[in-house]
Amino acid sequence: MDSKSKTRRIAKVLTILALLLAGSAEAHTLRLADGENVGLAALIENLRQARVIFIGESHDSLAHHRAQLEIIRALREAGEELAIGLEMFRSDSQEALDRWVAGEIGFVKFMAVYHDNWQWWDEYSLIFNYARENRVEMVGLNLSREIVAKVARNGFDSLSREEKEELPVVRCVVDDAYRAYIRRALGKHDLLGTAFDNFCEAQLLWDKMMARNLLDYLADHPDKKVVTLAGSGHAWKYGIPAQLAAKGEKNWRVILPAPAGQPGSLNLSPEDADYLLLGVAEGPFH
Repeated sequence: MDSKSKTRRIAKVLTILALLLAGSAEAHTLRLADGENVGLAALIENLRQARVIFIGESHDSLAHHRAQLEIIRALREAGEELAIGLEMFRSDSQEALDRWVAGEIGFVKFMAVYHDNWQWWDEYSLIFNYARENRVEMVGLNLSREIVAKVARNGFDSLSREEKEELPVVRCVVDDAYRAYIRRALGKHDLLGTAFDNFCEAQLLWDKMMARNLLDYLADHPDKKVVTLAGSGHAWKYGIPAQLAAKGEKNWRVILPAPAGQPGSLNLSPEDADYLLLGVAEGPFH
C-alpha cells in the first residue's frame, strides 16, 4: 500500500471513529474510495448511474430496513423505474410476490407465503407495504434453503442428479481474497479442510443463483434498475456482485451498513463496498 493509500485509509478510519463517538442523530454515508462523507442527494445521483444497487443488512435490524426504504424512495422520487430484489424470497414464490404488489392477494394468505420464505415481518413490513402501495415490483432471488444446507453440510457433489439439473456447478476454487471473505463471514466459527470447502461451495451456489435470477430479470426488464436487499455477507462485492461481474454485468454499486458494536467494520475497503452507512440506528439521512 503506497503512502497516499495509507493516508486515505487512516483518514477514513478517523472519520468513522469521530462519527461513532459523536453519537450523531443523523445517518451518514461514507464513500470508501476516498473516505469522504456523502449526503443523500450525492449518493442518489451516483446510484442512478448503476443498473443494480446492493444494500446490505442485518436481517433483524429495523434501522437497516428504514435506510433501505429511504434509498428506494429517493431513487423513485428522482424518476428511476425500480424493482426490489429479495434474498428473502425464493424464485418459486414469485407469483405470490407479483400478486402482493398488484393488490390481488390478501394479507393473511400472503403471510402464509411470507413465513414459508422468511421471518421478521415487523422489520420488513415497511418495505413490503411500500412496494404494494406504489406498485414496485419485488423479485424473489433465492433458491431452496434445503439445497443450500445440504451443500453446506456435504458439498455440491452430495446433491442428486435431479437436484443439480437447474444449478450451476460450483467448486471451492477461489483466490485468497475470496477465502479471506469466507473466513470473515464465518466469524469465530472457523472451519478446516472439507468443512470449509463445503461452506464455500454453499456460499458460491447461493450467490451464483441469486446473480442468475437477477440477470434473468434484467434481461426481461431492460428499463428497470434493481435495488437488491440481502444480508451483508451476500451484498459484499465478493458475493452476488462478483457473480454478476463474472457474467459481464459490472454496472452496480454496493452499500453496507456499519454493524453496531463491531469494530471490524472499520476495516472495510473499496474492495468490499462502495459506501458505508453510519448512524442508521439514530436517524434519517442528511
